[in-house]
Order: sequence, then C-alpha cells, then structure tokens
Amino acid sequence: MMNKFNINIHKNSFWYIVTYIGIIVLFLLVGIFPLYHYNSNLVDKNKKLENQIKEQKELGPIYLTLLKTMKDKDVRVLPNPEKTTIPRVEAGKFQDNVRMIAGSAGLMMVSLKPDLSTSTASSAFLLHNVVLKGEFTNLRKMLIGLGAVPYLDRIEEINIQQNPGSMEFRMKIWIALK
Repeated sequence: MMNKFNINIHKNSFWYIVTYIGIIVLFLLVGIFPLYHYNSNLVDKNKKLENQIKEQKELGPIYLTLLKTMKDKDVRVLPNPEKTTIPRVEAGKFQDNVRMIAGSAGLMMVSLKPDLSTSTASSAFLLHNVVLKGEFTNLRKMLIGLGAVPYLDRIEEINIQQNPGSMEFRMKIWIALK
C-alpha cells in the first residue's frame, strides 16, 4: 500500500522557499542565460576572425605578387613615338630597320621591296611590301617593334598564310617621306 509522504512546512517557510527559488530562477533568466549567449556570440566572432587571419596569411604572398606586377606594368606599355617623316634620300634606312626588327623578333626576312610606283615626287608616302616567315607569336614582337619606328605611317594589310613548317606573313607598310 502506499505511504503518504507528508511534509510539515510552516506557511511562512513555504513562502520563503518559493521566494528564494523565484530569485534564483530570475537570476538565471536575467543574468546567466544572456551572459551565455553573449559568450557564444564572442566565440563565433573569434572563429570568424581566425578564419580571416588565416585567409590573409595564405593570400598575402599572392597580393604582393599582384602589387609587384602592377608596378612592372610600365614595362608592357606599347611604344608610341611622335610621328615624324624621313627624307627621301634616307628611305633605304627603313629596310635596315625592318631587317633588324624582324631578326630581333625571331622572324626570317624573305623579301622587302619598295613599291616604286608610289614614290612619285609629289607623294608624301612610300609603300613597302614585306614578306616574312616564322612563328605566329613572333609576329606580335615584330608589330611592336614596327610601332617604335617614328616615320612609319600605317600598316595597310597583313596577310597570314600557313605553310608546312612555318607561317608566311605579307605586309604592306607605308612610311612618311619629306
């Protein structure tokens, strides 16, 4: 059979116990739980900061490399000299310049012929027909080198033809004469 559990507590003592338990619960609700949530938020923020620091350490060398390449950017600027003219008697100098530029670009000069029909006394320009052989990547170097020639007026035409072993480049280049 069941025994009755009987607690004899004085009525005032009961209210004291209820009041103390209420104060403890209130202390937990107002003080400890918000402090626990605040601390857990701080832990999350610390983890985020640690991850950011780790990323900075990993990406730092890449950033320095990018800064260095930005400083070296001036090296890759294409030549753009002020346009001038060349005296008619020195027009043969252009052929020597083209041969030198083609050699430094790694291209082989096949032919370089001035078009004499464009060299009338009243004409301010002279057309040269240039034929080169080599690799396509070297054509870029050649064009950059030609861009540095101040009396080169324009390149009218570039014809590229694939041949066995190498490519052939035909260009029509105009130079400005005095």
